[in-house]
Amino acid sequence: MEFKAAPAQALPAKNNSVDIVTSALVLNFLPDRLAALNEMQRILRPGGVLSFYIWDYPGGGVCFIDAFWKAAATLDLKASELDESARFPFCTFDGLSKLCAEACLPDAEIAPIEIATEFPDFEAFWRPFTLGAGPAPGYCGSLTEEQQQTLKSKLSERLDDGGPVRLKAKAWAVKARVQ
Repeated sequence: MEFKAAPAQALPAKNNSVDIVTSALVLNFLPDRLAALNEMQRILRPGGVLSFYIWDYPGGGVCFIDAFWKAAATLDLKASELDESARFPFCTFDGLSKLCAEACLPDAEIAPIEIATEFPDFEAFWRPFTLGAGPAPGYCGSLTEEQQQTLKSKLSERLDDGGPVRLKAKAWAVKARVQ
């Protein structure tokens, strides 16, 4: 077995040379999703499996991120433009069905993956937003200390009951066999 990292639109493999191609939580960030799916199909052997999964952002699928953006939008209207649900409207069952049809994957299976996320307490929930990696933490890092504290308080009002912070997360998984 061999793993390689490469741009999704230029995979380092010959035509019809691999059995499985998969992408985890990446497709929505690619500038040309259709080109990436076509490239994945190019390298698959007949009968090979193409799979990927993405968060259900429009459906509030990553509830801790959704809670962050909703709270941020009450303090800064521009924050709603950064919300992944607005930036990735195709991340739904219908959007993925359409994308798969466009990519000539008409028999693609699309299924939800649901998990529970749990943070031991509110501070453990809040800490990742202060680390700067990703859209929400990047936004948080752009705020003044006072603005961060206001945002933290807003989230705390909604989520902090003194115990663990439990929220659901939902992704859409797609699997297709290439003929």
